Amino acid sequence: MTSRASSALRKPTRSAPSSKAANSKAKPAKKSAAKPASKAKPAVSKTSVSKPAVSKTARGATAKSSAKPAKKVVTAKAGIGALPEWNLGDLYTGIDAPEIAHDLAKMDAECVAFETDYKGKLAEHVAREDGGEWLAGAVRRYEAIDDVAGRLGSFAGLAHAGDSVDPAISKFYGDISERLTSASTHLLFFPLELNRIDDAVIERAMETPALGHYRPWIEDLRKDKPYQLEDRVEQLFHEKSQTGYSAWNRLFDQTIAGLRFQVGGKELAIEPTLSFLQDRDGAKRKAAAEALAKTFKANERTFALITNTLAKDKDISDRWRGFQDVADSRHLNNRVEREVVDALVASVRAAYPKLSHRYYHLKARWFKKKKLAHWDRNAPLPFAANATIAWPEAKSMVLTAYRGFSPEMADIAQRFFDQSWIDAPVRPGKAPGAFSHPTTPSAHPYVLMNYQGKPRDVMTLAHELGHGVHQVLAAKNGALMAPTPLTLAETASVFGEMLTFKRLLSETKDGKQRQALLAGKVEDMINTVVRQIAFYSFERAVHTERKNGELTAERLGQIWMSVQTESLGEAIEIKPGYENFWMYIPHFIHSPFYVYAYAFGDCLVNSLYAVYEHAAEGFAERYLAMLAAGGTKHYSELLKPFGLDAKDPKFWDGGLSVIAGMIDELEAMG
Repeated sequence: MTSRASSALRKPTRSAPSSKAANSKAKPAKKSAAKPASKAKPAVSKTSVSKPAVSKTARGATAKSSAKPAKKVVTAKAGIGALPEWNLGDLYTGIDAPEIAHDLAKMDAECVAFETDYKGKLAEHVAREDGGEWLAGAVRRYEAIDDVAGRLGSFAGLAHAGDSVDPAISKFYGDISERLTSASTHLLFFPLELNRIDDAVIERAMETPALGHYRPWIEDLRKDKPYQLEDRVEQLFHEKSQTGYSAWNRLFDQTIAGLRFQVGGKELAIEPTLSFLQDRDGAKRKAAAEALAKTFKANERTFALITNTLAKDKDISDRWRGFQDVADSRHLNNRVEREVVDALVASVRAAYPKLSHRYYHLKARWFKKKKLAHWDRNAPLPFAANATIAWPEAKSMVLTAYRGFSPEMADIAQRFFDQSWIDAPVRPGKAPGAFSHPTTPSAHPYVLMNYQGKPRDVMTLAHELGHGVHQVLAAKNGALMAPTPLTLAETASVFGEMLTFKRLLSETKDGKQRQALLAGKVEDMINTVVRQIAFYSFERAVHTERKNGELTAERLGQIWMSVQTESLGEAIEIKPGYENFWMYIPHFIHSPFYVYAYAFGDCLVNSLYAVYEHAAEGFAERYLAMLAAGGTKHYSELLKPFGLDAKDPKFWDGGLSVIAGMIDELEAMG
């Protein structure tokens, strides 16, 4: 997952898992230093599990490395081939690299100097005749600091994502987080003072071309004005985040990383255990589900405490800032109207019977059962091919699909493979799931995934590279305006998946394999749309009820079971133990209410792809221009060239009808 504004002066990025199937999807998100602190918790990337056996130098996290790490691959399980590991040397060569100490000192000095030069002076200087040029100089300095801090925070977060239990890396991650928080306290005044300048004065100043360049950022920033607090309260919120929600986020990461699950006589971390839920062997799926349930049950008090504490923390922040609805801070951060999200949610929930309920009845029939146990929800279809997809084949599938749409898009994606921007192997200690993290415009994105050769892994690669291409194209807008609202960020990734799916479908001639491929896409879409809206409904219920007191683990499980029963339908039999499966979803912790962005993106892509299929020349160019706009335009403005309007209540029904149509086709196949 990715979020909107830059910021570098935030905590180091934490990676968050992907997979619409067992987990949920996610990539790092960033929140701008320009926004009032603590308004909405960043959906940043999340961390993970235990110590890798391979060299940390190859992942740029070594405490001893001084030379730039060489390109590295590791051997994966049979049939997958060699998998690449990322080279973080484009950021720093290691956690003890002298450049880190230099950049930290530079950042500290620049932050103090910035405060000295500008604090308390904005209103007076901007009102002068040369106020536009003067403020443009200040914004450029602010952006430069953001870029340096973004490099530091990204490196720390990515190193930690590669190995969250190594003591040296964990300490480094924590230390960088503290330094960023401390340094950024000197910058808190800037967005606050900027928002207090009279509208007419700031509008006149933006007539100066140098400041007019930053108009999208300034106008975006001023949307936060109604919710910002007095300067010292903002500073308190900001500084206490280190021992508040950030600390609880870190506890969640380290707890998840340390969990072990007994499956078939082996002790596994969470990622390989979740992978068994997609195994062809039903006994293994059941064993994995029961192992997950057992370990989650043993840790339910810890996860309930984390969830309750963070929900209360958010409630306190929302009340102080004046947000009326539990999700309003997320909507503001996404720059999407509440009524648009409400219409999306209502449309999806109304469509449950013709989407997930109908599909799972069909799937149960294929398995010759009346109902499927919850651990069979993502089981491979009986008639699906059983081949493992090797990494070179997955790479070729995605790049061929991208090239068929746009050579420029494929060329950008190719760089991720050629320049070691992807970390693909499953390792103990590595973050589960997948993400694409943009780092900062002076560098480049990095993709993390846990590739195991399954068809969904190919789609995950297509998804993350969609993000990566978007991040590369948007980087030209600079640290303040490159990041995109989640809603459109997920559009780029889901469009990448759709291109890959359509290419594979066109090349598959066997009838049963076409059916399996189509069914797999329907499952992915259900997991992206139905499952994520169910997650959103769960969060709404939890945060609303938390206002009246703590929720026990049992009560959290009851809410979870309620939304899951509603969304899955009668064809899925929810067995004992599933009531605690809310515990491992990282989005609930790192980025409350993030999940609807997936459904937004999927439905939007369905409509966008329909435009593509009927478009004349020039669609690819318009699409890439939309991605290259980054955060400089509102989503409604970006969609106009395609004739799409997400504010139209019927818009979502159109996207959902694409999924329903695919299920119609599957039913006709028998």
